[in-house]
Amino acid sequence: MLFCFAIQDVIGNIVNEATNKTISLTASVNSQPKIGVPVPLPAVRQPPPNKNNVGFGGKGFTGNSKGSINESGRLCELRYGSYCLWREENREEMKDDMVKKLKDRLFVARAYFPSIAKIPAQNKLSRELKQNIQELERVLSESTTDADLPSQIEKKLQSMEAAIAKAKSVPTVDCNNVDKKLRQILDMTEDEANFHMRQSAFLFQLAVHTMPKSLHCLNMKLTVEYFKSHSFDKESERFSDPKLHHYIIFSKNVLASSVVINSTVMHARESENQVFHVLTDRQNYYAMKLWFFNNTYKDAAVQVLNIEEFNLDHLEQANLSPLFLPMEFRVSFHSVDNAGAIHNGTQYMSTFSHSHYILPEIFKSLEKVVILDDDVVVQQDLSELWSMNMGGKVNGALQFCSVRLGQLKSYLGESGFDKNSCSWMSGLNVIDLVRWRELGLSETYRRFVREQANMGEGSALQASFLTFQDLIYALDGMWALSGLGHDYGLEIGDIKKAAVLHYNGNMKPWLELGIPKYKEYWRKFLNQEHQFLSECNVHP
Repeated sequence: MLFCFAIQDVIGNIVNEATNKTISLTASVNSQPKIGVPVPLPAVRQPPPNKNNVGFGGKGFTGNSKGSINESGRLCELRYGSYCLWREENREEMKDDMVKKLKDRLFVARAYFPSIAKIPAQNKLSRELKQNIQELERVLSESTTDADLPSQIEKKLQSMEAAIAKAKSVPTVDCNNVDKKLRQILDMTEDEANFHMRQSAFLFQLAVHTMPKSLHCLNMKLTVEYFKSHSFDKESERFSDPKLHHYIIFSKNVLASSVVINSTVMHARESENQVFHVLTDRQNYYAMKLWFFNNTYKDAAVQVLNIEEFNLDHLEQANLSPLFLPMEFRVSFHSVDNAGAIHNGTQYMSTFSHSHYILPEIFKSLEKVVILDDDVVVQQDLSELWSMNMGGKVNGALQFCSVRLGQLKSYLGESGFDKNSCSWMSGLNVIDLVRWRELGLSETYRRFVREQANMGEGSALQASFLTFQDLIYALDGMWALSGLGHDYGLEIGDIKKAAVLHYNGNMKPWLELGIPKYKEYWRKFLNQEHQFLSECNVHP
């Protein structure tokens, strides 16, 4: 009998847990209309477990395995990525407690009723249970929230609990039948909770990988206004002057690229030396062109380029899109320390895409450039990067030594990597174009991509690591801080000290799902006075 009671006590906790896991996301996703189609993404690869195992997940969500709905936060994060972090931070208090309590009592009563009905001496109790079950079923068929419940519901609940207490006290009740029924309920609830977990994670990914309606509206208004306007900027000699400080930004997002430029200029000691080149696609070109024509950034020059206007035969031959933004991959860690304890973790790594390797062809007169991802904010003057001696290295980047290339063997394969080398990140990169051309790195990269064509988007990661092997100049960690797009636990002191903040991860600062406490560092560099922002209801 005690075993029956123990099984029964689990039901309420399972039902409550299942409800809490899904209630927050549905409201958030539905409250922010999104348009567009999510980017097709690679499935999560699950490498075999070992002492230093690292698994990769693409930017999308996959997963259909059944697991405990009481997974710890870390295990959840390994499976579903930053959705689990967002869920914990935005968890709402469970509502309609009475309705859930009634359903719980109804489950228990249904579990006991078949056994009680088989005992001739318990006909009266059998009728009482049946009557209470029918009464609660009628109430729940008419009520979905506590506000819908009738005024006498407390008495009905007390009557049901009294009948259940009597059923528990019957010594001849078949405990095996009760146990079987409760286990069926447990399995059903667990399956439902796992289904809602997967569904919520998918909706989260859908929300972060589609363009918000407000930003789409802004792009459309800017594009229409561009064709109404007869003012066009003229070519400037500064765009090709190798003596100036040239910054490259790949972007399809007007606001994001504007914040990158504005934050860089605001902290520059000499903005007249700064030249920004924004590379975008044909769809966003005219909106970008008008925005940067109408907005000034101190004395800096801004050039908007349509990457599709360049001769990119090698991309067409490989069936590749002309514009690829920096690639982001979710990296899942499984490691065992010296004490035998297992540690799990998740990080988001960003690296160069196919588009980065055409820069020497586009900017033939430039010798050195700094590449900034469009999800960064600059907090300090970056002029020291131009006087940095990289000792013959090509790519000045932040190294990510918590992930060694040897740990990525299950994903990258046997490709001749130095297993002890640190991986590196895009976001802030100092590029020596002269050395790049001397070594022919663009063709080297394309050869590696052709050899790994079956890997899809993953080929960019492997090819980039191979291309720049032994050619990475490690930047000091104070230059940039990453993780503002997925890590809720960053220290405010570290954020304020970093020269560049990188919002790598799913929760970008211009999205409703962005991490609220980090948005202020991005928002303060946004020109919020533009007329179209209010007309399109853009409120990052």
